[in-house]
Amino acid sequence: MSAGTSSQAASRIPRVSQPGTMRGEMLYRKLGSTGEEVSVIGLGGSHLGQPLVPEDEALRLIHEGIDRGINFLDNAWDYNEGRSEERVGKALSQGGYRNKAFVMTKIDGRTKETATNQINDSLRRLKVDHIDLLQHHEVLRYDDPDRIFNQGGSMEAVLAAKEAGKIRYIGFTGHKDPHIHLSMLEVAQRHGFHFDTVQMPINIMDAHFRSFSQLVVPEAV
Repeated sequence: MSAGTSSQAASRIPRVSQPGTMRGEMLYRKLGSTGEEVSVIGLGGSHLGQPLVPEDEALRLIHEGIDRGINFLDNAWDYNEGRSEERVGKALSQGGYRNKAFVMTKIDGRTKETATNQINDSLRRLKVDHIDLLQHHEVLRYDDPDRIFNQGGSMEAVLAAKEAGKIRYIGFTGHKDPHIHLSMLEVAQRHGFHFDTVQMPINIMDAHFRSFSQLVVPEAV
């Protein structure tokens, strides 16, 4: 790829218009249109529950991360057979840390019944009465959007949970193809639904192949 082509690709990527707010050691930005301020660095949940990570070490990492200004906590129902959520739950139940954290977790169930069970599992493991952000996880296949939004799909469970006060915001994630993200947004619009968040992988090479930053970010903005 020539320098000119690379420059043209980069020019299509929306730039950060609001740099954010610096408090202490951490930079915070508004999370979409939610009005919530989250740390630009989040604490990943997957590694916290790995068998080789002692539980006391995981709890220490969570507490130190929050103490240093990280308030966005990532997780998922299926991380390490539930250990990741359980450890975050233990950490948040100590010393008032729940009030300092914006808790996000994800579900991969595609039916109303499965999604309902996963949401209740996550609430129990995380030891919270509500989840700040719940996301449909790993939207990787072209039939995923329809499975989620069809009658009896997982979106019915998510909307019911929000109505019951169990969750505050709703989003989705995926790591494979930006066109599937665009399909998810299109299907949501067709059903009159607006997502609060969209999570996607972006790295230094993203602009050159199946670019989320060129295709999905402008649509989200």
